[in-house]
Amino acid sequence: MTETGLYQPTDLDEKLVEELRRAVRGDVVQPGEAGYDQARSVYNAMADRRPALIVQAAGVADVMTAVRFARSHDLLLAVRGGGHSISGFSTCDGGLVVDLGRMRGIRVDPQRRTVRAEAGCIWGDLDHATHAFGLATTGGIVSTTGIAGLTLGGGLGFLARRCGLTCDNLISADVVTADGAFLTCGEGREEDLFWALRGGGGNFGVVTSFSYRLHPIGDILGGPTFYPLDAGVVRGYADLMAGAPEELGALFLFVLGPPAPFLPEAWHGRPMTAVLTCWSGPADHDGAIRERLARVGPVVGQYVERMPYPAINALLDEGMPFGLRHYWKGMFTRELTDEAIGVHLDYGATLPTVETATLLFPIDGACHRVAAGETAFAYRDASFATALGASWRDPATDAANIAWTRAYYDALRPHSEDGGYVNFMAADDAAKVHANYRQNYDRLTTIKRRYDPTNLFRLNHNITP
Repeated sequence: MTETGLYQPTDLDEKLVEELRRAVRGDVVQPGEAGYDQARSVYNAMADRRPALIVQAAGVADVMTAVRFARSHDLLLAVRGGGHSISGFSTCDGGLVVDLGRMRGIRVDPQRRTVRAEAGCIWGDLDHATHAFGLATTGGIVSTTGIAGLTLGGGLGFLARRCGLTCDNLISADVVTADGAFLTCGEGREEDLFWALRGGGGNFGVVTSFSYRLHPIGDILGGPTFYPLDAGVVRGYADLMAGAPEELGALFLFVLGPPAPFLPEAWHGRPMTAVLTCWSGPADHDGAIRERLARVGPVVGQYVERMPYPAINALLDEGMPFGLRHYWKGMFTRELTDEAIGVHLDYGATLPTVETATLLFPIDGACHRVAAGETAFAYRDASFATALGASWRDPATDAANIAWTRAYYDALRPHSEDGGYVNFMAADDAAKVHANYRQNYDRLTTIKRRYDPTNLFRLNHNITP
């Protein structure tokens, strides 16, 4: 055992590992075995870690067994759903990873407008299953994002203004707790745990399935509209959102112009801004939405068309593939002040790679109709959530990209709230955890003490018991 109390691969008695293999239906993968490197890979290539064991769970029983094994043998425990954790918390060195990726069952109840999905599902899975019934719920903006991490952090997405955050649509959840027990939480059942899961991250157990409320959403008007990098465009976007119907989901981006056929070649690779639209209202209002977008600023290029809702959730997939390197930060703002806009323009002009973008997610409408204490997600009074940070391919540029992100973040801090959205925070943001949860932190600590008193689930933006 090491000084940190964590087993390294050589410390694990092969007899114990064989007992674990016999106890689970899924696979147990160790270093040196075929498929290990693929099994340990996660979305963010910066998290290049070597677990001692990877349990590829076939079902809840395997999850319970793996959690008990990690606890009994003092192993650091990481939980992997979709593997998208930007902070790298879905893997670890020398510990045990519970990989839920094989648990992807989904059942839609079209009469009740609900769906139950296992925690290995990604949003592409869930969108596909629910769209067949003309239904949807708030998901991410990349289809390969896992439903588990997104939901537990709160859940920003195109439908948030109309339907609320993903966690606002959570009806119940099945959870394996630190003692290996299985619980179902929801209204009237383990209500404190249910409250904590809606924004409190992976601090309280391994969620093995989620049940969501669905909404009648089929085809939408969606796609990007590109504008110059200009303060007037940012203000035009703020004005657009201030008076927009809640059916209009629209993200604002600071980007480098992509080599898209609808964008003039002279703009390829140049600093720009964009509005990524998802209008889920009536089709006969499409013309009015296009007019609103035209008033934001001078349109340089546009692809806004009718499409199935799942298509808008996959539109960014190609530009954000598995295996990029990422270092992100998150923050909340109540107002896009002139000073904040100035910072965004300065750093928007120096975006280091074509994969890098700053995103502004509107938080209003249905999000504001949930009180700050109703769920663990604390920033119900914010107007925007900001995701900023570099994404890149070359490991040789790690230091430069991290430095650029930190400088951008520091420049925005005087114009933002103290905390940020946990799903955008880097692994080195531990000092921000209290601010991320602000008025809800003390209650979360009490619940953590009840369900995970030894802090087994500490690979996250950790709430210590």
